[in-house]
Amino acid sequence: MSKNWTTADIPNLTGKVVIITGGNSGLGFETAKELARKGTHTILACRNMEKAGAAWSAIRAEIPEAKGELMELDLASLASVRRFAASFKAKYKQLDLLVNNAGIGGATYSLTEDGFEKQLGVNHLGHFALTGLLLDMLTATPKARVVNVSSGIYRFGKIDFDDLTFANGKEYTPMKGYSRSKLANMLFTHESQRRLQAAGVDTIAVAAHPGASRTNIEANAPPPDTLSSKLFAGLLSPLRQSAAMGALPTLRAAVDPATKGGDFYGPDGFQEIRGYPVLVQSNAAARDEEDGYRLWETSEQLTGVQYS
Repeated sequence: MSKNWTTADIPNLTGKVVIITGGNSGLGFETAKELARKGTHTILACRNMEKAGAAWSAIRAEIPEAKGELMELDLASLASVRRFAASFKAKYKQLDLLVNNAGIGGATYSLTEDGFEKQLGVNHLGHFALTGLLLDMLTATPKARVVNVSSGIYRFGKIDFDDLTFANGKEYTPMKGYSRSKLANMLFTHESQRRLQAAGVDTIAVAAHPGASRTNIEANAPPPDTLSSKLFAGLLSPLRQSAAMGALPTLRAAVDPATKGGDFYGPDGFQEIRGYPVLVQSNAAARDEEDGYRLWETSEQLTGVQYS
């Protein structure tokens, strides 16, 4: 293996079935393209089917032999999540890889169809529900993986279980909402792995973050609203890397044979802002077992999706 992990290190994946949420642009598109190049049957799970169609056409233009399909999924609607899961199960008998990639970063307070603050609703609760509804297929497929795409911004996140979804917009700021949702991704990953391991299955849950990358979510990311986040954003601005580089941590988490449950991949450069993918360390807040358990229980209550 080369010193720097690249797409050249992705093994042959012929016969693998993968779902990538938000696979029509940015990190998701690059992830989908490179997995399709290696032989996967790739499902682009997207809200906007027109954009998804254009993305799939672009993939097929570069990789004529690419196999897969488009399936509609709106993570801001639990009804849509349930429809997607039911449709997928009706068509497929295996699920080797679920990449929970889709995400939003918004500047204003808004709600999902089910009444959740939208950043937490899409970035965490929608993916929590989707993973739970597909869990039986994942655990029935040997060595399946769930990859949750977080962000270095999770380090600024705070979980408030008394007001998890910022009821009525109280105490809400764009950065608080986004960083909370990204911390939730991390807590979900570690709690998932604890439960999968306790259940004795070989499915694993891992996480990745892209550093500072030029994607749609970065372009629409919430403005910094604390001194520390302003300093962080100031550092990022001139250092953003391409979406193709930003997707490498996700790809490595998804396919590296050495990956273990609970692993976290990010760029190897200064402050994990850019570079090639390596194992990085999540902070104590991301690994907090009590918060992970409480978030899981709360997420089951809010979504109505009970994990077996």
